[in-house]
Amino acid sequence: MTAQLALGTYRCRDIPEAAALAAASGAGWIDTAPNYGAGRAQTLLAGVLAAHPQVRVSTKVGYFTAATGGAATVEGVLTSGQAVAGHSLAPGYVRWQIRRNRLELRRDRLGLVLLHNPERAHTGDRAALYRMIRDAFTVLEEEVAAGHVAGYGVATWNGFADGGFSVPLLMSLAREAAGGAGHHLVAIQLPVSLVSMAPIELALAGRGPLRTAAAAGLRAMASAPLHGGELVEMVGKELVDLIRPGLTPAQACLLATASCPGVTDVLVSASSAAHWHQAADALAEPPLDIARLREITGVLASV
Repeated sequence: MTAQLALGTYRCRDIPEAAALAAASGAGWIDTAPNYGAGRAQTLLAGVLAAHPQVRVSTKVGYFTAATGGAATVEGVLTSGQAVAGHSLAPGYVRWQIRRNRLELRRDRLGLVLLHNPERAHTGDRAALYRMIRDAFTVLEEEVAAGHVAGYGVATWNGFADGGFSVPLLMSLAREAAGGAGHHLVAIQLPVSLVSMAPIELALAGRGPLRTAAAAGLRAMASAPLHGGELVEMVGKELVDLIRPGLTPAQACLLATASCPGVTDVLVSASSAAHWHQAADALAEPPLDIARLREITGVLASV
């Protein structure tokens, strides 16, 4: 089964318009973060989410704008030195940011809260990194128990690729945070594309974060499937025809990502109706089989 299309708001030019289109088109998820849209993304989404209560929202804790850091300092959540860093997963800050996310999105209960690039903190100190993740998970478990959050996870750019952590490790930390097996770690988010091919290659070999997430029943959200739009210019007709003749370069790249074993959602920052419908048409295509995906990755690896 091909993965589902979801709206990612990181690069959206008009967040309310893109969100309204995605919601009206049946998107199940809209992904955002408190630092997206120069810190305005969540506020801009609130009206659309109110009009479409069936759409679930995934947001994050970790990165923050200078204005948010200033507010956290005034409220005694961060010191001025911590605010300068622009990133925190300290328990007090995580709790404070979740409350702020709920207020900005105007949702009493958030569908998903992701730790945003936890590898950004404690670079080179794995023990400190794992303690930080566990402590943040502990706060998230408390927020789930309070009815403020449905589930949580990790959104990472390099964490899996650099070996900073793995899905089994995250699950172990979640069990510690929950005090047993009944944790609420439900998702991971990571870049998956024909540029960021390592997750695809590992999945084809039956290994890696996507396969282990699928085995654990976790949602796996593929971010940057077009690598910030750069892939559209890099993919020629020969590769498109290998993927599926008749598609546009963008559609071919999206279908390849969506066909990867373990991927459940593909985040697309479509800022126009044309782009959204083209992406939806691509994901409505039958998924590529394993043999074709292996051929595609083999061709790209040899370039």
